[in-house]
Amino acid sequence: MGDPKAFLTVPRQEAGHRPVYERICDFSEVEQTLNESERRKQASRCMDCGVPFCHWACPLGNRPPEWQDAVYRGDWKKAYDILALTNEFPEFTGRICPALCEKSCILNHSMGSPVTVRENECSIMEKAFDEGYIVPGQYKRNGLKVAVIGAGPSGLSAAAGLNRRGYEVTVFDKMAKVGGLVRYGIPNFKLDKVVINRRISFMEAEGIKFRCNTFVKPGELPEGFDAYVIATGTPVARDLPVPGRELEGIYFALQMLTQQNEILEGVSMPDEKRVSAKGRKVLVIGGGDTGSDCIGTCHRQEAVSVTQIEIMPQPPEGFNPATPWPYWPQVLRTSTSHEEGCVRRWCLATKRFIGDEDGRVKGAEVERVEWLPNPDGGRPVMRSTGETEIIECDMVLLAMGFLRPEHPSYGDNVYLCGDAASGASLVVRAIASGKAVAAQVDNFLKNRQQ
Repeated sequence: MGDPKAFLTVPRQEAGHRPVYERICDFSEVEQTLNESERRKQASRCMDCGVPFCHWACPLGNRPPEWQDAVYRGDWKKAYDILALTNEFPEFTGRICPALCEKSCILNHSMGSPVTVRENECSIMEKAFDEGYIVPGQYKRNGLKVAVIGAGPSGLSAAAGLNRRGYEVTVFDKMAKVGGLVRYGIPNFKLDKVVINRRISFMEAEGIKFRCNTFVKPGELPEGFDAYVIATGTPVARDLPVPGRELEGIYFALQMLTQQNEILEGVSMPDEKRVSAKGRKVLVIGGGDTGSDCIGTCHRQEAVSVTQIEIMPQPPEGFNPATPWPYWPQVLRTSTSHEEGCVRRWCLATKRFIGDEDGRVKGAEVERVEWLPNPDGGRPVMRSTGETEIIECDMVLLAMGFLRPEHPSYGDNVYLCGDAASGASLVVRAIASGKAVAAQVDNFLKNRQQ
């Protein structure tokens, strides 16, 4: 611990975001960076707690106190070496992780001002790439082959772990490029795809093979492999089967997000097939991260207005006594997309969509609902109030999450990981799952050889 009193004298300083008037005109990353001197000051705020709850809370088991101290001392190479021991892709989590570590930081519990763990993590990785600390490894092969089906964060994590253990790894994916959700579902203004391309080039240099534009049916796994990792995510979005759902102008969130990311990658798209919010009054149904990503994308596509509705009640700001640590804090979160302009409403259930004479949506009838305590405990009970209204809109984006995938029966050499195993979750948990599955596959194949 370099400066045992820094947390008393150095206030939390975030890098901040580009101005709204500037960032809504492009899809470049909105988050800015601190200079090296200021970043080292932020790292010095870590108290090196006797029981580091940040380490405990991280699904990957990252060790923030250790690499924070290295950053404070200016030893960026050591900081990278420590970080790389636990996290395959810190450049991803350093940008899009909700920072479970920061929610567990003692400085968060005591004064609501945690160490900037996520930003520091991202800075370490950018420094590592810039300074050439990251060098592709060459690993002795053991003669065994593993197929990874799905090139999202969990599949990539499993592939990296298996490759490092000497397996010949081939990653299959149905999309044109590698990355899964982080490439096609997360907007560039949160994660520039140059970051993904850089990592994939590194993985290829280490010997991992990628076969894109290759759809693998669940019951027809490719032959010639000793084990398989299924990392196909949660491909089925939750629908809203109400009257009027068939109207033109109603889309799943990923239809827009994926298409916009493809267009930015240079994929040509006929105007008649574009899911564009330009000149539209958009209604986003769903209050999570995907809904927020839709809002930011709509702003950049020049929507007239954006309204977001959520069936659950509005959470409190700051602290929620109903979800104290170590529970995930259910509090009001305002994303950079919300800051760019959005009407947010809660406790509204969609009853039906209303169309015009041309078959295009022109409004949504919603009903206010109430949430009452469950007498048996557990999830509150929703009650209809009968109070309805019409929200005017000519474009609707459904961002209500994803259905848990179902799988056929597989052999004992097939492993599920990431969202394919658990249902939709965080990118950091997907990476952790891939890391764990790589160890399980290695253990299975070693025991089979004995």
